[in-house]
Amino acid sequence: MSPEPLTPENLRPGLVETAEEVRQLLRQGLLLAASQGGRDLCWLDTDFAAWPLSDPELLDALHRWALPHRRLRLLAALDYEAVRRVHPRFVQWRQVHDHVVQARAFEPADLGDRSTPVPQGLVLAPGLLTLKLWTPARASLALRDAREEAMAREWFDAIEQRSADSFASSTLGL
Repeated sequence: MSPEPLTPENLRPGLVETAEEVRQLLRQGLLLAASQGGRDLCWLDTDFAAWPLSDPELLDALHRWALPHRRLRLLAALDYEAVRRVHPRFVQWRQVHDHVVQARAFEPADLGDRSTPVPQGLVLAPGLLTLKLWTPARASLALRDAREEAMAREWFDAIEQRSADSFASSTLGL
């Protein structure tokens, strides 16, 4: 019996509060965003090391998603060394699909002042889902919630404006 296809109806919006639930929700959210996401996917994390970016099923879904008119906007703190070290399959996917990836790096202080809680990670698939990673053991998911999406998009865009290009698809040596 094959597993049930991943749809928004399979995911339950709300808060999860264990590390295992966060890992599972992140994987499901990324798969759903890659399989049903629209033109623009926005991902933010301090280093993406804990993300399932080497998962063959996710990479396959991203491969199918990566049409020329689409954009995967990545924001990582400082650099992408952890991605290069931990996720070589994703690095290879990124090289093949350079035409859809915009990778930038930000200063950790740009996440915001600590007077109000801010997520440490974000998966935003406009019109579909907003997944906020608060800690390794706490995350929240909103599905088709225009208010949550607008707030997340504004926060992501503000950090992106203060970021710099990073994580080139290839490095040229002289």
